[in-house]
Amino acid sequence: MSNFSSWLFRLRSSSSKFFYRYRTLHNKYAPTVFNNHSTRNASLTSLLPLALALSAGSLALHPHFSPSFCDTERGVNIGGKGSTQFVVKGSHKEFPQELLEELKIICQDNISVDYDERYIHGKPQNSFHKAVNIPDVIVYPRSEEEVSKIVSLCNMHKVPIVPYGGATSIEGHTLSPHGGVCIDMSLMKTVKALHVDDMDVVVEPGIGWMELNEYLEPYGLFFPLDPGPGASIGGMCATRCSGSLAVRYGTMRDNVISLKVVLANGDIVKTASRARKSAAGYDLTRLMIGSEGTLGLITEVTLRLQKIPQHSVVAMCNFPSVKDAADVAIATMRSGVQVSRVELLDEVQVKAINIANGKNLPECPTLMFEFIGTEAYAREQTQIVRKLVSEHNGSDFVFAEEPEAKKELWKVRKEALWACFAMEPNLEAMISDVCVPLSHLGDLISRSKKELDASPLVCTVIAHAGDGNFHTVILFDPSQEEQRREAERLNQFMVYAALSFEGTCTGEHGVGTGKMKYLEEELGVEALRTMKKIKSVLDPNNIMNPGKLIPPHICF
Repeated sequence: MSNFSSWLFRLRSSSSKFFYRYRTLHNKYAPTVFNNHSTRNASLTSLLPLALALSAGSLALHPHFSPSFCDTERGVNIGGKGSTQFVVKGSHKEFPQELLEELKIICQDNISVDYDERYIHGKPQNSFHKAVNIPDVIVYPRSEEEVSKIVSLCNMHKVPIVPYGGATSIEGHTLSPHGGVCIDMSLMKTVKALHVDDMDVVVEPGIGWMELNEYLEPYGLFFPLDPGPGASIGGMCATRCSGSLAVRYGTMRDNVISLKVVLANGDIVKTASRARKSAAGYDLTRLMIGSEGTLGLITEVTLRLQKIPQHSVVAMCNFPSVKDAADVAIATMRSGVQVSRVELLDEVQVKAINIANGKNLPECPTLMFEFIGTEAYAREQTQIVRKLVSEHNGSDFVFAEEPEAKKELWKVRKEALWACFAMEPNLEAMISDVCVPLSHLGDLISRSKKELDASPLVCTVIAHAGDGNFHTVILFDPSQEEQRREAERLNQFMVYAALSFEGTCTGEHGVGTGKMKYLEEELGVEALRTMKKIKSVLDPNNIMNPGKLIPPHICF
C-alpha cells in the first residue's frame, strides 16, 4: 500500500473526528474568510483542503511539536502586530530519544548535545534577539543526502528544524524558540564546479562569500555581493541579502541562477537549469531566495559571476549635513554615472571608526564612492562626481587608485558595526534596515536624524545611498527596560517613516522575528495569508524554522 493510500485509509477510519474538525473550522473561519462568497457551499468546499490537512495532522502519534495554521493558538505572540517583545517565546517538549539515535547513525561524530555549543547556536552573535529555548541537538551534515535524511526524520517526528550558516544575521533568524534540531551547514563548503567560460559557479551553501572570492580571483572572476564578513552563501540566499555593490550588480535575487533545496518531507528539488534565462514553469528559485529557511534547506547554489574590473577608483568627500550627502548620492544616480558603490556615513559613525581604528578622519557626514571600468572611464566618472559634490556643499574630495589604499578605505566601511561596539563595548545593537525609493532617501534620513540626535542613546547612520537603503545602529543595554523601549521607538519611527514613503521595513537583513510586526502594514493581510498558504503546502507540519517571517496572528 502506498504512503498516500495508507494515510487515506487512516483518515477514513477517523471520519467522525474529521467531520467534527470540519464543522469547527467552518464555524470559526467561514464568516471572515468567505464573507464575500454568495453561497455557504462555496465556503465549505474551499475549507475542505484545510480540514483535510488538520485532520491528517491529528492522526500522528506523540508529536514533539504541534503544527498550527495560526501560531497565536500556541501562545507564540512574538513578532505579532503591535508586539514590542524581543524575547521569543515558544513551546518545547522532550526531544525523542529514538530520533537522537537515528541522527547519530546519520551524522556519526558530527552531532552535539553539548550545552555550550547549543547555547552559542541559539543566540545570534551580532543581535540582541534571544529566545526562551535553545536547540536540543546540533548536527553538521556533510552532504545533500545527509541533509535529506535528517529533514525527513525530523518531519516524521514533527521536530522543528533551524538552519544555521555564517551566524551573521541580525533579526533572530537562527533562534530556536521551540528547541529541536539546529542544522549547521558549515561542513558543506565545497566548490562543486566552476564554468569560467559561462561565468558561473556551483557551490555548497556553507562556503563564505569571501572564501569564494579568494578561490575565484586567479580566474579573473568574482561574486559581486558583499554583506558582512563571515556571511555564507546559503544564508545570503535565505535572507535575500545584498551589500554595498548592489547598486551596480543587484541583490542575491539577481545573482542566483538556480538552487537545490531539501523540502520538509526530505525531497530534493532542483529549481532551475543553468541557463542564464528561462521561462519554464514557476520561478521556484526566487520563491526560495528570501524564504529564510521556512520552506526548505538550500544544499546547492549556482551563482552568476562577474569579471574583476580592469581598474577602479575609490573617492571620499565630506558634507555639512546628511541631507546634503544624500542629495549628492541621488544626483549621482540621476546623472547616469555607473558607480559600483555609494556609501553614506554620518559624523557619529565616522567618530566610531576613528576610535576603533586609530584614524583621524573629519567627523562629519561622509560619502564614499567606487568607480570601475577602464582606467580612463573610471577617472572620467570620478571627475563628474567631483563636480556634483562641489555643487552640493561638499568638500575635501579625495580619491585613491593604489590597491592598498583602496582596500584600507573599504575596510573602514565594512567594519563599521564592529567600530560601533568598540565605541560602546558593553552595549548591544538594534539595527534598522529600511529602504525607500531613491528620491525619498534625503527626506527619510534627515527626518530620522533629528529623532536620533535628540535621543539619549548613541546612534550611527550608515546607508547604501545609491539604492535608497538606510541603516541605523542604535546602541543600548537590553537589560535596561527604558533603553530597550527607546531603541524600539527609534527603530519603529524609521520603519513607519519608510513605509510612508512607499518603502520597506527591511532592504537586505530579512524579517526573522524582529521585523514580522511590520509586514501587515507593508504588504497587507492578503499577501501574508498567501505566504501562509504556500508555507502550509510545502511544510504541513510547520517544522521548517517555525516562528519566523510570517506574523503569528496571520491565519487562514
